[in-house]
Amino acid sequence: MNFAVLVFPGSNCDIDCYKAVEDTIGQPVSYVWHTETDLSQYDCIIVPGGFSYGDYLRCGAIAQFAPVMKALKEAAEQGKYVIGICNGFQILLESGLLPGAMLRNQSLKFRCHAAMLQVENTNTPFTSQYKQGELINIPIAHGEGNYYCDETTLQELKANNQIVFRYQAGNNPNGSVDDIAGICNKAGNVLGMMPHPERAVHELLGSADGARMFTSILSTWREKHGAAVNG
Repeated sequence: MNFAVLVFPGSNCDIDCYKAVEDTIGQPVSYVWHTETDLSQYDCIIVPGGFSYGDYLRCGAIAQFAPVMKALKEAAEQGKYVIGICNGFQILLESGLLPGAMLRNQSLKFRCHAAMLQVENTNTPFTSQYKQGELINIPIAHGEGNYYCDETTLQELKANNQIVFRYQAGNNPNGSVDDIAGICNKAGNVLGMMPHPERAVHELLGSADGARMFTSILSTWREKHGAAVNG
C-alpha cells in the first residue's frame, strides 16, 4: 500500500505524518509537493497540518487552488483514501471535498493539549479497529478548529453517519457544532479531523490511541484488495 503526504508551503506536520506511517505500519510513503498533478500511484493521501500559505485569507483558502488538489479530488472520486488533519481538514472543507466550514475557536485562543474523543462511526477505513463509543486520547493544536455547518447539513451528516469523532461530552475545546471533531464524506473514503492522530502513535508521546487509525487503513485496504491482513 502506497501513502502520499502532501506538502504545501507552510505545512509543518508532514514529517510527523510520514514517520507515523513508517512506525505504525511500515508501508511505502512519499512526500508529494503541492505542484504535483498525478497521484495515481498512491492508495492513501494524507493532507497534513500546519499553516499552508501562511493561512492568508482563511485557513486552507489558498491551498485549495494548488495544482495537486485536482489530482486529490480525482483520487477521492476513485475511492482512494484521503485524510485531512487539522490544516488538512480545513483544506478539504475549502475545496468542497467535505461539507461545512471552520471558524476561530470560541475562546479566540490557540488550543494545544490532549483531547478526549468519542468514536462515533467505526464503519470507515480509518476507524475499523476502534470500538463504537470508545474514548480515545488524541491531541489538538489549532486556533481555527470550531467546525460549523448549517442545521440542514448537520442533519445530513447525522442521517448518513458521517460524524466520525466527537469531543467528549463537556470537553469541547473550540465550540464546534454538536461537539464534532471529525467527519467523512458520504462514501466514507475522505476523512477530515482537527485532532492529530500522527502525534499519538506511541505511549512515549502521551498516547498510542492514534496508531489504530493507521492500522485500520492498512487492514481495510488489504481486505478490499484481497491481500493478507496483518495488523
